[in-house]
Amino acid sequence: MEIKVECYAGYRGEETPRRIWIGNRKIEVKDIQDRWLAPTHRYFKIQGDDNSVYILRHSSETWEWDMTFYKQMQNHSNVA
Repeated sequence: MEIKVECYAGYRGEETPRRIWIGNRKIEVKDIQDRWLAPTHRYFKIQGDDNSVYILRHSSETWEWDMTFYKQMQNHSNVA
């Protein structure tokens, strides 16, 4: 799935996702839950402002981003 990722480069110059675009839909990054490295990719597990969880993969060779995982969170309402 093609996505656009807007990043913030911190003091060490490492880009960190701040918002993602899926088509015309903008999702703000609410929390970075995890991050890890592979030989040719960096991964970020994020929670969006829609409370869904995404895993984003960034290629260190092509600089392209992919979404490798998505889990839509259910809205739970308390019923009295």
